[in-house]
Amino acid sequence: QVQLVESGGGLVQAGGSLRLSCVASGLAFSRYWMGWFRQAPGKEREFVAAFSNRNSNPYTADSVKGRFTISRDKDKSTVYLQMDSLKSEDTAVYYCAASSTLILSSMYTARSWSHWGQGTQVTVSS
Repeated sequence: QVQLVESGGGLVQAGGSLRLSCVASGLAFSRYWMGWFRQAPGKEREFVAAFSNRNSNPYTADSVKGRFTISRDKDKSTVYLQMDSLKSEDTAVYYCAASSTLILSSMYTARSWSHWGQGTQVTVSS
């Protein structure tokens, strides 16, 4: 059974930083796409960043590029999201996602992903 457990969310002032972690279990970590999405109140779940299972290149949404960095530790089956220069519009519930089969064009769509964590709240105060 695949489990994704996020941690690291919280309340931070604008301009501050947070690092989210997602520990994965029940899957062959290196064979899975691993990613982060976020969902603000009243909005759809939005792609943030991901790693392909085929290469080490990270994919990052334009809205967070240059501020957010996705990384992973295969030995710990953990994916991270370092968030710097946070803005009030980054306030959302952040979800970790995993999928064994994706094509690049579908990566940005939440329904394409198979497994989800419970989410962690990130609140940025202005």
